[in-house]
Amino acid sequence: MRIAVIGGTGHIGSWLTPMLFEAGHDVVCVSRGIKAPYRASPAWKAITHLHLDRAEEEAAGAFGVRIAQIEAEAVIDLTCYRPESAEHLELALRRRVQHFLHCGTIWVHGHGIARPLTENAPRKPFGDYGVRKAAIETYLLDAAARTGFPVTVLHPGHLVGPGWAPINPAGNFNLRIFSALSRGEEIRIPHFGMETVHHVHVEDVARGFLSALAHRDAAVGQSFHIVSAAALTLRGYAESMADWFGKPLRLRLLPWEEWKRDETEKDAAVTEDHIKHSPQCSIRKAHSMLGYEPRYTSLEAIQESVTWLVRNGAL
Repeated sequence: MRIAVIGGTGHIGSWLTPMLFEAGHDVVCVSRGIKAPYRASPAWKAITHLHLDRAEEEAAGAFGVRIAQIEAEAVIDLTCYRPESAEHLELALRRRVQHFLHCGTIWVHGHGIARPLTENAPRKPFGDYGVRKAAIETYLLDAAARTGFPVTVLHPGHLVGPGWAPINPAGNFNLRIFSALSRGEEIRIPHFGMETVHHVHVEDVARGFLSALAHRDAAVGQSFHIVSAAALTLRGYAESMADWFGKPLRLRLLPWEEWKRDETEKDAAVTEDHIKHSPQCSIRKAHSMLGYEPRYTSLEAIQESVTWLVRNGAL
């Protein structure tokens, strides 16, 4: 199959693009071409590369036309963050692709009501990112119902992989939390540490897209969670990582206002976003309809990423 991957050298694309080629597909990697992929692979030399600046092309009204000109049977969009972008591309590809796969996010749920969250749970998105991604999903699935547009929406959790920092046990990206845990030093967590985070290794996300392609008839018109098998509480996360480092856990639990006083504005905002969402998502639908089986647990994915950070001097 000829497949175009928009954002083919990003976090997910760095795994997905070579995996598609290795599976025997004719792959066109669409990217701005300004950075190297996170994952090295000999497949990159055999893959067709098309360098496009999406923002510039959309402003000129040409992005959808450029993607349609690839004449791909399937298009995977990993970089759509605005409803207008989704509509622009859907209109350009309508009746021109056999399968369109959009990368969503578990943030479309907002705070939710019951756990674990299922794909058909009532949506209560909040925050600019979650609201926009929920609107994109609504538009695309409505297009599937109205016009037969062959769309599948996959919702990853917190991405983890070698090359960047995972969400830490305090709910943000600050690496000092892992450094402190590795030395047996005290770390601080807001509230009682019972809020949750739901990671997923990018390789498992890539496998989710491959599974959706392989089960097209079941996947079209549907959305699926693509996460690890179980979320982590912040406290359990901290305890597990301290044990992994071979150090005792020294944990101080603080009220929110007291905790955030000693944090940067950026770190506090990221933590607040994560603990307000506290995602815990079911993968039962993806398992039953697509055969999705994550290879990594949350902790295994995080530990692989932290190992990479240590080996490369970032931690």
